[in-house]
Amino acid sequence: MVFTRTPFRVSFTGGGTDLPAFTQHEQGAVFSTTISKYMYITIKPMSRLFKFRIRVAYSRTELVNEVEDIEHPIVKAALQYLDIDEPLEIISMADIPAKTGLGSSSSFTVGLLHALHAYKGNLVDSATLARQACEIEINIVGDPIGKQDQYAAAYGGLLRINFNTDGSVDVNRLQVPEKRREELEQRLVMFYLGGTRSASHILKKQGERVAQVMDVMRNMRDMASEAADIVAGDRPLNEFGLLLHKAWEAKRSLAEGITSSLIDDTYNKALHAGAVGGKLLGAGGQGFMLFYIEPEDQPNVCRALSGLPSERIKFAEQGTTVIYKGFE
Repeated sequence: MVFTRTPFRVSFTGGGTDLPAFTQHEQGAVFSTTISKYMYITIKPMSRLFKFRIRVAYSRTELVNEVEDIEHPIVKAALQYLDIDEPLEIISMADIPAKTGLGSSSSFTVGLLHALHAYKGNLVDSATLARQACEIEINIVGDPIGKQDQYAAAYGGLLRINFNTDGSVDVNRLQVPEKRREELEQRLVMFYLGGTRSASHILKKQGERVAQVMDVMRNMRDMASEAADIVAGDRPLNEFGLLLHKAWEAKRSLAEGITSSLIDDTYNKALHAGAVGGKLLGAGGQGFMLFYIEPEDQPNVCRALSGLPSERIKFAEQGTTVIYKGFE
């Protein structure tokens, strides 16, 4: 049996500049972190006493005899990609609901690949897992997404990720003193708007509009580098909160569906109550909103958004990890 744990990510700035429609023309860049909320994947051999060969359990349960009959597109593609066809039980669980802007789909893909490799006795590095996850999600399944989530889940940590025009990806882990990391953590709060949404529709529309919003996306890419410099340097952290606000104002102009009256109302309430800046996490439409709030202003903001569940952020240094491997 193999058990993997793969972190979710929070993308601060630059999201969208990892889309192929942008990176085929210019380098993209994202500044993100993984957090201590996880996707868990368990893989174990399926007993031959059952009438089916493969059991896949996620929000529903599939019982099938052939890989080609699996309906979950990522599971089916991963097994076929790695040429695995044997009696298996694959179980997934998560700390946070799926499709809420934290990169859960890619955390699932990376964690599943890691578990399958470990189950077969293969040691693979972060770069390989990220590349294979991108191949499966983008090229095989056909999701109109970028590459930031797969690389964040595979590597873990505070990352500045560059997406080059030749398709290669450079991952730079920020070295941030523990005290400054803690100060940033203490100022970041997520609020859950409720509901879930698929990023694919919004990202597809965003990709179709890249030619019309190239200047905005260049600005977003540059803000990713500036945000990383603020966090890794000695400038006041308050500047990071202000940059989040600028980044959100840019992002919300990229395509229809990114924002809504609920999102705008929530954002304005938070700012009026004392938040320095913030953004909707993920492609848009629903899910979590992230705010940078000075500690003394957090009670006011929480009261203003009292109807929304909140989550404090704790950074996760490690990417996907095999936390158990054994024999039954």
